[in-house]
Amino acid sequence: MSDVYILAIETSCDETSMAIVKNGKKVEALTILTQMDTHASFGGVVPEIASRMHTENITMVLEETLKKTSLTLNDISAFAVTYAPGLLGSLLVGVECAKTLSYVFKKPLIAVNHTMGHIYANNIDTNIFYPTLALVVSGGHTDLLLLKNETDMEVLGSTIDDSIGEVYDKVARVLDMPYPGGPNIDKAALKGSYTYDLPHPMKEDGYDFSFSGLKSYIINLVHNEKQRGNAIRICDLAHSFQVVAVDEVIRKVEYALKTTGMKHFILAGGVSANKYLREQLQILCAKYDVEFLVPNQVYCTDNAAMIGCAAYPLYKAGKFADFSLNAKSSENIKKYIENEFLNKNE
Repeated sequence: MSDVYILAIETSCDETSMAIVKNGKKVEALTILTQMDTHASFGGVVPEIASRMHTENITMVLEETLKKTSLTLNDISAFAVTYAPGLLGSLLVGVECAKTLSYVFKKPLIAVNHTMGHIYANNIDTNIFYPTLALVVSGGHTDLLLLKNETDMEVLGSTIDDSIGEVYDKVARVLDMPYPGGPNIDKAALKGSYTYDLPHPMKEDGYDFSFSGLKSYIINLVHNEKQRGNAIRICDLAHSFQVVAVDEVIRKVEYALKTTGMKHFILAGGVSANKYLREQLQILCAKYDVEFLVPNQVYCTDNAAMIGCAAYPLYKAGKFADFSLNAKSSENIKKYIENEFLNKNE
C-alpha cells in the first residue's frame, strides 16, 4: 500500500491543533495553538470563548501546518477529526472544518474518539507492542484498558466519579493556584512533605478508580482551617494530595498487572505529563519486569498528531464517516469500544 497521509484536527478543548501524519506513525507537521493564557484569567476554560477562538484561529493553524511540509492538501489521503468527547462548541469547529476539507478535496472523513487518540500517541516515534495494559489519565478520564491488538480492546475499569485530572485542577483551585492547576500542584508538591493525613479511596481490589472523596476531604479541610484562622501549608498539602492520588493509581495498575500478566504497559493522556506519576509507574513496571511506554511530552497533552495516529487503523479498515457527522460532548469509552470501534459488532 502506498503511503497514507492523514491531516488531523483536534479542537476538543482549548488547543487548536492540526497535524499531518504519515502511515499512522511519522509526524510530518504539527501545529498547536493554545488558549491557555486567555483562560488563565478566568481560572479555567470558558467554553464560549474557547469555541470563538477556535473559529478565529483554525484557518491560520491550517496554513501554518502546511507551511511546515512540502505536502499540499491534494496529497492528503484522508481528513481526521476529534468528534468526541469534549466541549461541544469547540468540537463543532473542528468537525465542520474537517467536513468542509473532505467535501472540497473529495477525500475520506474519519471520526476519532479523543481518548483513543491519547492511546495511539504511544505509536509516535515508538511502537505499541500487543497485548498491553493501557492507562488513560486526563481531565475527563481515568481508564484502564487491555489492548489485545490494534483492533481488539477491553475496558477493565474507569473512575466511578471524578477523573484524576479534574481533581488535580479542583484541588489547585481551592489552594488558590493559577490555571492550569495540575502542573502547579506537581511543582508545589516538590517543595512539600507528607504532613497531612488524607483518606485513601477505594482500598479494596478492583480496576475502578474513585477520587471524589479525596477531593471533598481536602475542600472541607481547607475551608475549616480558614474558618479557624489557621494557615494552610500549601506545598505540604499539595504533596500529601499527590502522594495519595497517585497511590490510588499505582495500586490499581499493580492489581491489573498481577491479574492480567501483561508485560507491556502504556501511559496516555494529559496527566501522563505529571513527573511524579511517571516516576512511580516506572518503579512499578521495573518491579514486575514490564516494559513502560509513554509519549514524548509534546504528545501527552491535546494535539492533532495523536488523532492522526488513531485515525490510521480506521483508515485501513475503511471506517469512514459521512457528512452527517456531528460533535458529541460525552462518549462512554467502554460503550464506544464495545459497539462502535472498527464496527466490531458488524
